[in-house]
Amino acid sequence: MTPSSAETSFANLAQLARSLEATPKRLEKRAPIAAFLRSLRRDEVAPAVHLVVGRIFAEADERALNVGWATLRRALEGKRQTTLTAEPLTILEVSRAFAAIAATRGADSVRERRRLLESLLGRVTAEDRDILLRIVFGEMRIGVNEGVMLEGIGDAAGVGPEAVRSAHMFLGDLGRVAEIALTDGLPGLRGAGLRLLYPVKPMLAEMAEDLADVLEEHGGETAIEFKLDGARIQIHRDGDAVRIFSRRLSDVTGSLPELVAFARSLPVPRFVLEGEVVAVDHHGKPLPFQDLMRRFRRVHDIDAAAQEIPLRLFLFDLLALEGQSLIDAPYRERWSRLEALVPRDVLTPRKVARTTEAIKSFLRESLEAGHEGLMAKALDSTYTVGKRGKKWFKIKPADRLDLAIVATEWGSGRREGWLSNYWLAVRDEATGGFQMIGKTFKGLTDEEFEAMTARMKALVTSEERWGFHVRPEVVVEVAYNEIQRSPHYPSGFALRFARIVRIREDKGPEDADTYARLKELYAKQFERKGRGPQEV
Repeated sequence: MTPSSAETSFANLAQLARSLEATPKRLEKRAPIAAFLRSLRRDEVAPAVHLVVGRIFAEADERALNVGWATLRRALEGKRQTTLTAEPLTILEVSRAFAAIAATRGADSVRERRRLLESLLGRVTAEDRDILLRIVFGEMRIGVNEGVMLEGIGDAAGVGPEAVRSAHMFLGDLGRVAEIALTDGLPGLRGAGLRLLYPVKPMLAEMAEDLADVLEEHGGETAIEFKLDGARIQIHRDGDAVRIFSRRLSDVTGSLPELVAFARSLPVPRFVLEGEVVAVDHHGKPLPFQDLMRRFRRVHDIDAAAQEIPLRLFLFDLLALEGQSLIDAPYRERWSRLEALVPRDVLTPRKVARTTEAIKSFLRESLEAGHEGLMAKALDSTYTVGKRGKKWFKIKPADRLDLAIVATEWGSGRREGWLSNYWLAVRDEATGGFQMIGKTFKGLTDEEFEAMTARMKALVTSEERWGFHVRPEVVVEVAYNEIQRSPHYPSGFALRFARIVRIREDKGPEDADTYARLKELYAKQFERKGRGPQEV
């Protein structure tokens, strides 16, 4: 990596984006990405990687531009054109400007954001301005998703893709992975393991389609745990220092003082615990997920919030203990050491099952207690950071998908005045975009409709007679009766009787279910029913 000392022009990044958009084949995108990354200065690598994938900031970074469509439209109308002799806009200047926009607060913040945007938009050509706007909207649509970028980083650094992917699972930051890969190569990537006080991407589970298949996959016995309607967390402790991270790797320590106190009460000073927190009423019964999210978003009056919305902790894994990583240890060992470390009343209800009847019985117990279902875990499974696989299964009684909202329509009748009909979409890994599979206005309360209306207005990318197209940042869990073939949507599919179960505040657009999974679920339906003429 031998880049020049001069800052790289944003026009170079925009040209790369256009060339990638014109290159349909995934493998052919890797070479231009690698060449571009090798041309950058070290301090440009991380911000450039984020911009190319349309993220602006790292995945775990909670900053947001907070730029609505109205502000952007005024900035476009009032953009200040620079002279022909002005210095070209650089990648670092774009990154700094976005950081300044995200940091803007106060009564005059809208005007200040517009001023910063006008300055940026006025220093680029119309062609490059299109790329800049796509980044602002988080919709690059150039076919470069996380996987393609990781492959490009590997090619740029001359290392295998698995080393890059593994480092990303532990670091959770594409830009940081790229910087380490291009600066320190394979040794640097190999050093990116589990670290105290730094989050790792959680292990993921497949959805179980058949209980007998779960037992067969797990060798005739499986550990089943209550699947909780809560928020997944990691608790890190290193001496007196305690940090707590959400599923999306955000630091939520300040909102959960009772969990900090719990971590400090344990007899061992260094560990990483994993579990879920559930909001409960004063009788100990689970509260709706949205009540829990109110706690996670609180930054003031935390003590009052803790009294208003008590939390119950359920632990289910131990990832590190006394300086030793346990991610390569089998699940049965991790559970045994967890049992020895923490009080029994914070352990997730669990048993080992060897029959489908035992699983069904425990599933009923979970549902009657107000929880979602079960998790089934292979006793010999290691902790595969950030990966989904059949070592863990989710067992739920209803078919559900996590979908992104890509547009929203004004409601009618009782819902008049609210943006309350939502266009639902799965994530298309091949294009980096989203595929619409239906609409719904069902499932939310009036209070939620009102809150979602304000939220949707802040995410607008364009206006239509019926409503708005929006950035796909809000993910909702949707229950449905059936996946059907449909000529009405480019995806070719639609959901029958779609209903929003909850707003997934703990998930971002990268966590939405994929187009590939939708097609798999559609095909699986015909394992238990016949195909009509339209499905052939």
